[in-house]
Amino acid sequence: MKPSIKYTKKYEHQGSISKISLDQLEQFIEIKYMIFFITLYILSTVAIAVYASTKVKNTKDFILAGRSLPVYISTAALFATWFGSETILGASAEMAEKGIPGVIQEPFGAALCLFLLGVFFAKPLYRMNILTFGDFYRIRYGRIMEVISGICLVLSYFGWIAAQMVAMGIILNSVTGLEVYWGIILGSALVVFYTYLGGMWSVSLTDFVQMIMIVLGLFLTLFEVTSEKSIIEILGLSPDGFFRFTPETGFTNHMNYIAAWMVIGLGSIPQQDLFQRVMSAKSEKVAVISSLLASFLYLTVALVPLLLALYARHLLPEVMEEDSQMLILALVKGFTSPVVQVLFFGAMISAIMSTSSGAILAPSSILSENLLKYLVSKNSWGEKKLLALSRISVVVVALISLSLALGRQNIYELVEESSALSLVSLFTPLVFGLFSKRCREISAVISVFVGMIAWLVAMYLDSEIDPLIYGFGFSIIPMAMEYFFFPNRDEPTN
Repeated sequence: MKPSIKYTKKYEHQGSISKISLDQLEQFIEIKYMIFFITLYILSTVAIAVYASTKVKNTKDFILAGRSLPVYISTAALFATWFGSETILGASAEMAEKGIPGVIQEPFGAALCLFLLGVFFAKPLYRMNILTFGDFYRIRYGRIMEVISGICLVLSYFGWIAAQMVAMGIILNSVTGLEVYWGIILGSALVVFYTYLGGMWSVSLTDFVQMIMIVLGLFLTLFEVTSEKSIIEILGLSPDGFFRFTPETGFTNHMNYIAAWMVIGLGSIPQQDLFQRVMSAKSEKVAVISSLLASFLYLTVALVPLLLALYARHLLPEVMEEDSQMLILALVKGFTSPVVQVLFFGAMISAIMSTSSGAILAPSSILSENLLKYLVSKNSWGEKKLLALSRISVVVVALISLSLALGRQNIYELVEESSALSLVSLFTPLVFGLFSKRCREISAVISVFVGMIAWLVAMYLDSEIDPLIYGFGFSIIPMAMEYFFFPNRDEPTN
């Protein structure tokens, strides 16, 4: 078989023809094939999101999808909260380098977060019938705490959104050869477009499709890769201590181990994107069941990228040395069929788009509902103005996150920093506020600032024990002191 004229013409130079090999031609056709189908896949996802935008009539639709999601879509939305770049690219890179000790935070801490959400937090939060976490802090403590919590929540998301933008750039670079810089910009613009239109409805419906595709893509990839070596062989090639699930001896090691579980396991509970997904369920029973199902799915499905990372560690040592975040992508490109590649990369892009959309929508909701609407005007706001403000906030949050993404490109670090802030500032006031009525606004405000200061000081001093431990520990003191020594109101009777 000879290459056709249309391909050989590309290699004509001053009357001579440099012949293209059959392998080069097949590779060229394969790349074109992948780009076409992945583009089609992305356009289909966007079409779903545009359809979802027709359901948005007011801010409740935009922020909470009208509180009408059935259990299967609600579960998919909760599962997709973090199952994107940090799980498939970030956690797999950590697994390849450090083994199980490096991935306690993600995915195990993330699964713990969803489990705790279902058991303890979903039902009481759902019953409050509120739009944002800022609303909770206002109702429970007051306007000052609403503003402070709103600022903390908005700030905590920039790193997370930036991580998704970076991942989008990496994926587009891997598939199309587009520079990561331009991939970040292009992917971000696409996500902002459909988030701006459909809000939580867009997020929820695309999450459902994304969950199905990413599960298929991951398991088919694992199935094809196991033809190279069995899973037992790969596990046997790993060094000693690689699968240690408990910490090494020593007080510092134990504290840092606890911090790894806490950073997402507790720190992501007072996060707006998780809250929005719970509150979007059509009933409190659906909210609880969806959280528990998502926890199970997250823990089981997330093990697949970790196994793939072990394969990539041994099959692609040169990629491991150059950039471990590219391991899974290089593995898929080098050891799977074109059909699985299309499915995997299409699903991966969709996963990141869905996670990005939810991550952008969350702080935008806080910004519009709990901050800007008080600063822009003292007059009452109609639904159209509030909806417009929510959409403008989406653009503002996206632009700030984009600037961060273009400056830093370590996915795992960006995600870790985003969850740490909410843990040291907002988790303690949430727990005391939700399950007790004995603490006032002053103790909650002090808790926020004491926790953040302790955390920042520990980071500045470069403490051996994770600064999160100091921040979280100090945040408890003001509220615990008021609860036990200065109670000002009676406990609820039910």
